[in-house]
Amino acid sequence: MIVADSDVLIDFLRGHGNSARRVAVELGSGSFGTTAITAFEIRSGARTAKQRTAVDTLLEAMTILPFGPDEARIAADVRLQVEAKGLPIGMADYMIAATCISRDAVLLTRNVKLFERVQGLKLSGQYP
Repeated sequence: MIVADSDVLIDFLRGHGNSARRVAVELGSGSFGTTAITAFEIRSGARTAKQRTAVDTLLEAMTILPFGPDEARIAADVRLQVEAKGLPIGMADYMIAATCISRDAVLLTRNVKLFERVQGLKLSGQYP
């Protein structure tokens, strides 16, 4: 499964570049989703009724992966490992990474350099 990060979903919603094209391709694959954390992030950024409708339509076309006890344990482990190296990432990013790791999914993101800090996380840039 390919799991989209907020940056590529925002690019899609705005119709920007390669990320938008990649999301469009993945939406047709039947094996494309995002995390509940990412859904929160992009819903929080939708300020107008038109933006909220676009976000809702996009999320309805995707699988939304929950964050539960297994993901919480993995996220805590990831945080300890990453912060021990002195290169922390954001709290939401630990949770997104853990959701992907728990499902052996590939994270589609433009923030590859940030997420490369997470051992065991499979990454895909914006290109197929």
